Amino acid sequence: MSFPGHHFLRNLVERPALVAQLVRRDFEQRYVGSAAGWLWGVVEPLVQLGLWWYVFEVCLGTTLPADAPTQNYALFLMAGYLPWMLFRDTVTRSASSLVDHANLITRTIFPSEVVAVSIFLSSLLHHLIGILLIIGLALYNGELSGMVLLLPVYMVFVGLLGVGIGWVASSLHVYLRDTGQVLNVVMMVWMWMTPIMISADRVPENFRFLLTWNPMSFVVDAYRQRLLTPGWPDAMQSAQIAGWSIAVFLAGGLFFRHLKRGFADVL
Repeated sequence: MSFPGHHFLRNLVERPALVAQLVRRDFEQRYVGSAAGWLWGVVEPLVQLGLWWYVFEVCLGTTLPADAPTQNYALFLMAGYLPWMLFRDTVTRSASSLVDHANLITRTIFPSEVVAVSIFLSSLLHHLIGILLIIGLALYNGELSGMVLLLPVYMVFVGLLGVGIGWVASSLHVYLRDTGQVLNVVMMVWMWMTPIMISADRVPENFRFLLTWNPMSFVVDAYRQRLLTPGWPDAMQSAQIAGWSIAVFLAGGLFFRHLKRGFADVL
């Protein structure tokens, strides 16, 4: 018996042209008819970050602990939001992806496993633009770490998490069309349970167990450390991120493969 992600990996390797076509199609359709095009993918998160900076630092006077990766709140906020935005976009946009591609899934021999990964790769293009922006800001403030070269490893981990959950969400959405609405609520709660706007030490002791069971809390911290501190990755943290990512990817692949048998009939 092959492992759950086997079909996805095989299709990704054997059909790179198909994946590239899906990525290009997804990227273009996101901004079809828009004069500014992909620039909206940069402007919108920057405005969101600006509003959070205004509320949390200017209005509420949020301060960072002395051992934080940076004392620049804007840098702290942006470094934490980037991986979350990549994860969120992959998951939420994957939810309706099979329904959106119903004509391909029902009429042709189409490897539906690759749809979620094409969405991740499309979102990754915006993510890389954001990475360039924060690298420039960190350089300007003299805080950029050479460990930023390790960030692609964590992008892969975010991809495994996002695709794994995206597989679950998209396959459920085929049968239960309320999945998208439920997922939006779950992702909203998940974001506020992740230390993006605040440092982990501000979370009350009684609720810190939530961070232990939240893989994105490890990813957010790792992004900040790799971007803004010179130290090597913590082995335990890296193992936790890898363990969560691989486990979610495999579980999502198994779930997807089980429900896939009825896609053509329902769609």
